[in-house]
Amino acid sequence: MKRIASICLSFSALTLFASPHETPEGFASLFNGKDLSGWIIPEGDNGHWKVLDGVIDYDAQSEAKGEKHLWSEKEFGDFELRIDWRIKQTTGFYDVPYVLPDGSYVKDAEGKKLTHPMPNADSGIYLRGEGKYQLNIWCWPIGSGEVYGIRNNEEQPPEIRAGVTPRLKADNPIGDWNTFVITVKGDRLTVVLNDHLIIENAVLPDVPEKGKLALQHHGGKKADGTWSPASSLVQFRNIFVKELK
Repeated sequence: MKRIASICLSFSALTLFASPHETPEGFASLFNGKDLSGWIIPEGDNGHWKVLDGVIDYDAQSEAKGEKHLWSEKEFGDFELRIDWRIKQTTGFYDVPYVLPDGSYVKDAEGKKLTHPMPNADSGIYLRGEGKYQLNIWCWPIGSGEVYGIRNNEEQPPEIRAGVTPRLKADNPIGDWNTFVITVKGDRLTVVLNDHLIIENAVLPDVPEKGKLALQHHGGKKADGTWSPASSLVQFRNIFVKELK
């Protein structure tokens, strides 16, 4: 515990940014606070990914016919990414499964996942150009920052799944801002959320050497006009990246 605490403290200064537009030394800004320069807006989006009051705002209703995520124009190999995010509101009750610290699910005697209905919203950040390597942003008790595509894959070895499972839930309440510090070196991932080390040197199996970042679309309104209970009503700001040699 002492070792984890000391590592977390070493990151504390990284998450205290003076303003949404001040770029830390050695980093490049991926968002200028004014428009979506440097990002690829989905074709046919029709203004649902937008800048509002100096932050990237999304209402989960992109009208794009294909993929609806917001991708960076640039690709990154090894990098440190600092990004603020917040869930604006939840969008209904979702049957959330119970996830154990090793990344496995709690199941009943018949092998069915046990679930609990709770308010939810859902987005994430794609690393190295693939959704498989997404850091989740959501309301599950496991907390944001897990790599769902790896943790949820029961074909992966237990130690791999455990590695991409958050050590604790470090999310702030819905509506409050959160800060990720994400470091990717080779096939290794470390994540700090709100000054708490939640993933350390986890293996990302078969991750590409380089790829774009993406802010994830998820859910949206159903045919009857009601919200999917896992919709990405989210905002982002303070997006800074440092490429690591």
